[in-house]
Amino acid sequence: MGIYLVSITPDDWDDEEVLEPTARALTAELAHLGLPPLMPPRRHGFVPGSGTTFEEKLNRPMGSFGALCERQPDGLDYSNTLLGWDLLLPIALPHPIELRVAPHGDPTIAQSAHTVLAATQTLARQLALPPQIPAYCDNLDLTNWFTGTEIQRAAATHPGPWQNDLDAAFYTAVYLRAAEHSLRNACPLHYS
Repeated sequence: MGIYLVSITPDDWDDEEVLEPTARALTAELAHLGLPPLMPPRRHGFVPGSGTTFEEKLNRPMGSFGALCERQPDGLDYSNTLLGWDLLLPIALPHPIELRVAPHGDPTIAQSAHTVLAATQTLARQLALPPQIPAYCDNLDLTNWFTGTEIQRAAATHPGPWQNDLDAAFYTAVYLRAAEHSLRNACPLHYS
């Protein structure tokens, strides 16, 4: 079980049953803010390891990651920044955008990848994430890395606080890589 955090394609954006109502609401809100509409980049085929798509399965317990977000040394609480959104956008926003999307009862919250990147970089430094963590996540690369043998080699060569809480390290890495992907490819992401 679990949900996926995935990059959005133009076909998703235009699909009435997937994200088209969200895209319409976002376009209206961006226009209200004086910003142009957002269109996911078009891709020409899938190339593994290319970093052109993003897909990670969020199937680990989140409790310790939520606690890490809450207990920052500077007194900040990153809970809403990292866990309070439904849509990650590759644009700078002064604050998250609340979108009313029919027929959903709850609003869809859009967050800036810039904001998520800054928060996760702070967490990654605190945890001293090892450099072996995959940079691209187009085919469950982080999910597989954290359950595979590579993690043992990283623990031997780059020990650190990340080893003490693999769930928090996993989610820190996922949201860090998601924000990097969004900004690098000018691509929004969502949960599926």
